[in-house]
Amino acid sequence: MDLRDVGRLFVGLIFYISGVNGGETRICALKGSSVDLHCSHQHLTYSRKWFTIGWDGYKYVQSELSVDGQRVTYNMSEEKNTTLTINDLRQSDANTYCCMKTTDSPQLCWLNRITLQVVAELQVKVIPATEGQTVTLMCSSSCTLTEKPAAYIWYKNREFLYEDWSPWYQELLSSEEAVTYSCAVKGYEDHRAPEVSVDSITQTCFSVTYAFGNICSYKQTSVNEPCSIIYPREVHVQRVSSTSEFVTLTCNTSCNLTDDQIVFMWYHNKKNYYENQHYSTQKSSRDTFSCTVKGHKHLQSKEVCVQDKNCWRVNYVSRRICALEGSSVNITSEYSHPDNRKPKFKCWSKKWRKDKVEVEELIEAAGRVEYQDNMKNQHILTINNLKKNDSGGYTFRFQKDHEGWTQSDLPGVFLIVTELRVKMSPSAVVTEGQRVTLTCSTSCPLTDNTNYIWYLNSRPLTPRENQNKHLILDPVSREDAGSYSCAVKTNKDISSAPKTLTVQSITGRTRVSVIILILTLLFFFFLIRKKWTMSQSSTNDTSNYIVKLNPDPACEDVLAQPQVEDEVLYSKVHFFKNHTDPLFSTIEPLQPRDEQHADYAAVKFRHKTSSDGESVVISAETDDS
Repeated sequence: MDLRDVGRLFVGLIFYISGVNGGETRICALKGSSVDLHCSHQHLTYSRKWFTIGWDGYKYVQSELSVDGQRVTYNMSEEKNTTLTINDLRQSDANTYCCMKTTDSPQLCWLNRITLQVVAELQVKVIPATEGQTVTLMCSSSCTLTEKPAAYIWYKNREFLYEDWSPWYQELLSSEEAVTYSCAVKGYEDHRAPEVSVDSITQTCFSVTYAFGNICSYKQTSVNEPCSIIYPREVHVQRVSSTSEFVTLTCNTSCNLTDDQIVFMWYHNKKNYYENQHYSTQKSSRDTFSCTVKGHKHLQSKEVCVQDKNCWRVNYVSRRICALEGSSVNITSEYSHPDNRKPKFKCWSKKWRKDKVEVEELIEAAGRVEYQDNMKNQHILTINNLKKNDSGGYTFRFQKDHEGWTQSDLPGVFLIVTELRVKMSPSAVVTEGQRVTLTCSTSCPLTDNTNYIWYLNSRPLTPRENQNKHLILDPVSREDAGSYSCAVKTNKDISSAPKTLTVQSITGRTRVSVIILILTLLFFFFLIRKKWTMSQSSTNDTSNYIVKLNPDPACEDVLAQPQVEDEVLYSKVHFFKNHTDPLFSTIEPLQPRDEQHADYAAVKFRHKTSSDGESVVISAETDDS
C-alpha cells in the first residue's frame, strides 16, 4: 500500500467513524430538561413542518407534530432555520423526528431524521475494582447525554456529599450496612438516581440493593419496589457442547447464580444480538462472540472465536483507567487475526462531543501520542503529559483485507484524567484537640495499592501508621498548622495545589471566652446595680412622708381669713431622714372660734436650709405646752 492509499484510507476512516456518511442525528437528553431540534434541510422555507416518523415493517409512517405554543414550539430564525423546541421533556417525547414539506416523500424525511432519546432516570452503576474486594460507583444514563453536565452531585444517606465534573465516585467502596448512595446532574437535583446500597462483596460476587427504578423491572416487579441483585465480578464464555455442525457457548460467571438474578446479552461480531445465557453457532464460523450482563457492559467477557486461528478479535487488558493529569498512560489492546491475513492498518480512535453530537475520531501518533506494537500481538497507545480533555472512550481498530473497519456496540477503554486535591474535614480552620482528616482526593478511584506522599510547608511529612490517602491528625495541635499538599509516590513531580490548615489555640480561645464571660457578668451586674439603685430611690421616696392638711370644712372660714404678713401656713409638710444640722421653728396654733373646734395644737417643725437656699422641713412634733 503506497502513501496515497494510506492517505485515502485515513481520510475515509475519519468520515466513516465520525458518522458523516449517515443522515441520522442522535440526541440524548435528561427528563425534565429542554432540547432544540434543528431542521437539516437546505434552502428552508416557512412551509416546512415537523413530523414524527417510523417504520411499521412495510412502509414509513409519518404524522405531523402538534404544537401547543408553550411546551412544544416552532421558531424560525433569520436564516430560515426551523427549530423545534421541546420543554420539560417527558418519556413520551422519545421519538424519531424530521422536518419536511407536506409534499416531500417519507423516505427523504427518514434520511434526515433526528432520533431523540429521553433519560427517564439516572442509575448508580456498581462496578468491581480491578483488584481487591472493592467496588466503585459511576453515575450513569441509558445514553450519553448530548449536553455535557455542568457537574455530577453525589449523595450519601440522602445528604449532599460533594460535586465534581467526573461521573465516577471518588472512592473505592467495601460493603457497608445501611449506607446508601445516589447521584444527580447539577441543575436537575430533583431527578436523583434511585438509591443504591452495597450489601456484600466477595472475591467472586457482589450484592447490590436498589431502592426502586427501571433496573428492578427485569425481575417483573414494580419499578417502585426495591430489589436486590447479585452481580459477578467476572464474566467469561465457555464452550459447553458441540455436534458435527454446531457448537453451544455459555455465558458463565465467577459466582454461582442459582436463579434468574441477572440477564445475559450476547454480542456477535461486536454487535448486540440477543438475550440468553446460551448461544449456538456453526463450527465453521469465523465470527467473534462475547457476552455481558444486561445494563452493565463493563462486565464484559473477552471475545472468543469458534475457530481461534481464523478470526479477527480485539480484547483489552484494562477497560477502566484512572490516571493523573500530567502523567503518562498506556492503553493496551490484545488482538488476533488469521495467520495468512495480517491487518494492513492499525489505529486508535476516541469518542468525544462535537457540536453537541458524539463523534469518533482517529488518534494520530504524533506529539504526545505514541503507538507501540509488540510481538505478543499487543498494540499500545501511549499518551504523555495527560490533560483533562484526554478523558473519554478509546477503541482499537484494525483493517481486514477488502473489508470495512471493525465497528463495535461495546465500549473500549474508558479513561478518566484527574487532578489531586486536598480536602479537610471538618474544615480548614479548627481548634487544638479536635480530630482532623486530610484526604488526597481524585475525581476517580485510583488502585488499591496506590501510595501517597504528604507535604507540610513543601517538606515531606512522614505519615502516621496506616495512613496514606487519608492523613488523620487526632488530636490536632498548633504544630500541625500549615500548608498541606499530596502526591502519588510513582509520580512525585505531580502534586496537588497546597491548602492551608489553621489551628486555633485552645488557650487563646479560653481567654477570649473568659473575657466574654467577664464582660457578660459585668453587664448583668450593672443591670442589677441599676435596678437596685432605682429600688432604693423608690424606697426613699416612700419614706419621705407627704402630709396634706385637708382642713375640716368647719375650718375653711378660719383659713379663709386674712393672714398676718409674717404668718406662714403649710399645706404640705415633707419629712426627711438624713439631715444633720436641724433648726427649729414653732407655729402657733390657730385660735378656734369656739370650743367645738379647739382641736389644734402647736406643731414644732425641724427644717434645714438646702444648697440652693431653700428652707426644707425635715421633721415635726407637737408642742403640748
